[in-house]
Amino acid sequence: MSDELLAGEVPGIDSPFSIRVADRVRRLPPYLFAQINQLLQEKRQAGADVIDLGMGNPADAPHELIVDKLVEAARDPKNHGYSNSRGVLNLRREVASRYFKHFGVRLDPENEIIACLGSKEGFSHLCLALMGPGDTAIVPAPSYPAHLYAVALAAASEILLEVTDPEQFLANVAYTCQHLYPVPKVVIVNFPHNPTTTTVEAEFYVDLVKLAKRYGFMVISDLAYADVAFDGYRSPSFLTVSGALDVGVELTTMSKGYNMAGWRVGFCAGNAEIIRALATIKTYYDYGMFQPIQIAAIMALRHADAAVEAQAAVYQRRRDVLCSGLARLGWPIERPKATMFVWAKIPEPWANEMGSFELAMKLLAEGDVAVSPGAGFGPAGEGYLRLALVENEKRLQQAVRQIGRCLGRD
Repeated sequence: MSDELLAGEVPGIDSPFSIRVADRVRRLPPYLFAQINQLLQEKRQAGADVIDLGMGNPADAPHELIVDKLVEAARDPKNHGYSNSRGVLNLRREVASRYFKHFGVRLDPENEIIACLGSKEGFSHLCLALMGPGDTAIVPAPSYPAHLYAVALAAASEILLEVTDPEQFLANVAYTCQHLYPVPKVVIVNFPHNPTTTTVEAEFYVDLVKLAKRYGFMVISDLAYADVAFDGYRSPSFLTVSGALDVGVELTTMSKGYNMAGWRVGFCAGNAEIIRALATIKTYYDYGMFQPIQIAAIMALRHADAAVEAQAAVYQRRRDVLCSGLARLGWPIERPKATMFVWAKIPEPWANEMGSFELAMKLLAEGDVAVSPGAGFGPAGEGYLRLALVENEKRLQQAVRQIGRCLGRD
């Protein structure tokens, strides 16, 4: 190459070389939990025994039969090659069987179900498959961050609608569709809801499907917490409603009820055309999950229903311990009917003295208890803290004592 080509600067560029990330990355806001996570790690490195109720990361082990099957399958050399990005057929058949057994829904495992690397991956790639510049999605608020930023990463725009009153949420969806052109392309729902723990009955989805057919939007239902329900409540599936398969899909996961969070096993089920679009995207991004994990997941779906119910009972006992303890401290607590979280309204006088982020930092710095500030889920979450039920009952009792001492209410 000649010296002339190597010499000089390129017009319009400040320096001969610079890193220029994509606009989609530039548009992402600073991660609000980063400062809390940094302080958490610093305190632990200094030897502090921090009780971490911030992240919904299951701490209990999967049933031993699931682990045993994983080990057995991993010893088979045939299971170490590339897998099918849609998931092995027998796994999709088990998902179809579970939908029929739990919800009475008949699904075609060949065309209406796809395995994902966790529901978060499935949701993110689904946004890429369905949306692009100029498209709009309705997102529940407060918002699980992936629901918000997967839309942004797909170069689409989001409309945030408050979700703690489901009937009002539906009314706001209808109003938005009536007054916005073009009509939102996708409506995202997440019940039981993370972070607020809001739940719905099947009638909610009946009305949602009617709206979808009237206004022509697609539905993505994130049913991540269906396995973690309390006091006899059973989370309905969006797909149980007549016409749901015409307008949308539903995401489920084995992370919560089966304690397989790190295994990254999730599913998307529903409308065949949407599933096909997701499969097309996944074909370009991955070769599917490790096959021994899929084989172990088949074993879990076939034989671990009792373990899932037992795990939900564990979370219910933890919920009762934490809610009772916070109520004794004067917190206005509403016990959730589902999810592995408590969505706690900040009590007086703290609600008037500091925001949720400042209070979360105070509890961590002075009380050695990590929680998620409601503001981390958007402006609609301000005034609340999210506490995950991931510690055992004794540790939760200790967390309540430390919160009480920190806030002067022991």
